[in-house]
Formats: sequence, structure tokens, C-alpha cells
Amino acid sequence: MKFYTISGLGADQRIFKYLNLPYDTIALDWILPFKKETLKEYALRLSKEIDTSVPFGIIGVSFGGMLAIEISNVLKPEKTILISSAQTKHQLPTLYKLIGKLKIIPFLPYFCFNLPPFLASKLLRAQNKKLLRDILQDTDLKFVKWAIQAICKWENETIPKNVLHIHGSNDLVIPIPKDSTIKVVKGGGHFMVVDKAEDVNSYL
Repeated sequence: MKFYTISGLGADQRIFKYLNLPYDTIALDWILPFKKETLKEYALRLSKEIDTSVPFGIIGVSFGGMLAIEISNVLKPEKTILISSAQTKHQLPTLYKLIGKLKIIPFLPYFCFNLPPFLASKLLRAQNKKLLRDILQDTDLKFVKWAIQAICKWENETIPKNVLHIHGSNDLVIPIPKDSTIKVVKGGGHFMVVDKAEDVNSYL
């Protein structure tokens, strides 16, 4: 079986190099979003890169996990693994939903989405600051702006079968949902796929 990986918002496939999956992995790289495309619509376009003729799984981190959920609802993979993410819109902070209803994101300039490295590291509780800084330097702010808008207006309420959700107890970006099925990484922040990879690997 193969696993398709989807990285988090503003990140890329470098975040997966610390994971030890006993399967071949294939990166689903970002494609350009359409201006008013929803998260679900984008996910379905991204899913066209998946070979469904053989058994497969999907692993997504943060925003990538939300995309993985939308893809899994349609393609029914053998396994869906979420790290530091949300299964439905109800697991997102209320603030995100409020921002989506206010419809202010389209009017904000791109520089508003360019977090300084020191602030990003604080928010993500990142320990590997060099990797985070390198990733931030390569971030496409147009994509970030679109993605934040898509997240804030996400409507999914369906949870596919065979989901493994791993979440850090100290996540500030998406606080750990109240769900007894979630595998908890004690002290893990939003960047724990890198910083606490050994703990994440213990569940994989």
C-alpha cells in the first residue's frame, strides 16, 4: 500500500522527513487554487493525482489533514491519518468561523499573512526553528491567503471511516478537540510532526 502525503499550510513535504511510515509515500504537491475555490473543490482537484486502482492511504498535517478528510470522503482510502488537524468544521476554533462570516480576508493585503519567524515559532511552539524559517521563506503568500479563507469557510461535517487522528496537547493553532478517539502527544504543539516526531511515530 502507498500513502499520499499532504503538508500543512505554508509548509511543504520537508515536514514528513522525520516520520517512519512502513509504506512507500508519494507527495501531493500544491496546485494553484482558483480565486473563489472552496477547500472541498480544491481537495477534489488535488485528488486527481491519486492512483485509486491499488490500495492507498492519505496522511495530512494541519490544513493538509482537512484536505485529506475531503478526499477520503470521496475516494475511500484504506486509512486516513491526520496530524494536528481537524476532522470536521466543529473541531476548528470558533474564531475561525467568525472570521469566515465577517468576510474580511479578501480585503487584507498579502503582507498580513507573512508572520515574522519569531512569532511563527511562538505560535507553532516550534523547536526546530531553522527548518521553520526555511519553510517560511519559501511560502507563497497568495496561497496562504486563499487557504485561510477556505479554512474559515470550511463546511465539512462528515468523518470517513478508518481515521487515525494524532494531536498535540499544547496546540495553539488548532487546540486539541474533545474527542476520546484522538491519540494525544503530550506537550505537542502545531509543529510536532517535526519536533516530536518520535511520539508521532509511536502511533504510526
